[in-house]
Amino acid sequence: MAVGQAGGSRLGGGGSRTATVTAAMGAGTEPAEARRDASEGRVYLDHNATTPLAPEAAQAVRDAMCQAWGNPSSSHPAGRKAKELIGSARESLARMVGGRPEDIVFTSGGTEANNMVIHTARRHFHESQARLGDSWGTPHIVTSSVEHDSIRLPLEQLVKESLAETTFVPVSPRSGRAEVDDVFAAIRPTTCLVSIMLANNETGVIMPVTELSQRVHALNQRRAAEGLPRILVHTDAAQMIGKGRVDVQELGVDYLTIVGHKFYGPRIGALYVRGPGTTTPLHPMLFGGGQERSFRPGTENTPMIAGLGQAAELVSKNWEAYEAHMRDVRDYLEARLEASFGKQRIHLNSHFTGSKRLCNTSNFSILGPGLQGRRVLSHCKMLLASVGAACHSEKGDRPSSILLSCGIPYDVAQNALRLSVGRDTTRADVDLVVQDLVQAVAQLDQDQAL
Repeated sequence: MAVGQAGGSRLGGGGSRTATVTAAMGAGTEPAEARRDASEGRVYLDHNATTPLAPEAAQAVRDAMCQAWGNPSSSHPAGRKAKELIGSARESLARMVGGRPEDIVFTSGGTEANNMVIHTARRHFHESQARLGDSWGTPHIVTSSVEHDSIRLPLEQLVKESLAETTFVPVSPRSGRAEVDDVFAAIRPTTCLVSIMLANNETGVIMPVTELSQRVHALNQRRAAEGLPRILVHTDAAQMIGKGRVDVQELGVDYLTIVGHKFYGPRIGALYVRGPGTTTPLHPMLFGGGQERSFRPGTENTPMIAGLGQAAELVSKNWEAYEAHMRDVRDYLEARLEASFGKQRIHLNSHFTGSKRLCNTSNFSILGPGLQGRRVLSHCKMLLASVGAACHSEKGDRPSSILLSCGIPYDVAQNALRLSVGRDTTRADVDLVVQDLVQAVAQLDQDQAL
């Protein structure tokens, strides 16, 4: 639930540190929205919900609108220019994730990409069954209990319509992860897809996708000999890209979802497919003019694709600097919280023994009665943040199901705040935010005592 308006990555604070880090990362100047709203003194720490458009990406969008307005399917110079721009962006996305340009299919966003994978897995299961003349039954899909709604809800709908069976593997309360052994325990002869996110949007916990892919690959070799369907492996990398290393060769996945607005790009996305239509199946959900090799037809949105490509270039060149900076600021935030409120009053909901987490994410609760996350944020004067995933904003004071799945007690989860720093968040911003939280909690404590 986002409180306030997210006008930019950093709407308050600053100092020389920002200039130094920005110069080192080549990130350019702050977005216009950030400069325009700076006088409000607001600090935006909701980068897991969305990020502002990088100036370079915004310029790429504008340039494409003015200079590459032709239909990419047209053979004249205006069309060829647009087509070349799309090809260049495809190369940039492939470079960012360690794949080949032909492995990238542009989509409207992460939701479409995730739905396309689920659709493909079902189609491939039935086509393989028909080709082999076997009768395996209903396709089965394995996922985790903490996935984004664009995975969970399509699967629940398929189950409701008796078109698929699904196992939602609980995450371990010790690690916050969907453990590989637990995922494998859920696999059946009819399993056709395993989809596990690369990093969780609320806790920041990074899932063991590489190990999972390796074991599924070995299992598939045995299943082929037994005449059982291939298990496809998908990961939604929306939260990881731009915050850590993402390499599809290391991950070993068949599909990987890319979401532009999570890494300072425009609100479109892409799907990485390891050899679409050859090595790995891919079935369209739409039918039309044959664009994107007919996997995703519809006249291409050249300006947004150009912006996405530019955002990908920034990630490829600077992700290590981005990661180091965001981790430093996030760790400073958690240290300041404990120093200001006392360690006994701060519960770090995203700390799990033995698990790695996103460099920018801090999920914590300020303990005490009447300090529900929504109430704390409503009393903040500078902080713009969330109590959890933005798509769950209508759920009121009910605790996050993801935190409850991770073993966080109900009363602690109810007080949760998710702060996610960005590329240009500074320690000065953190100082302002912590002061803001202290005054908000003091006001609520006073109200509680009356």
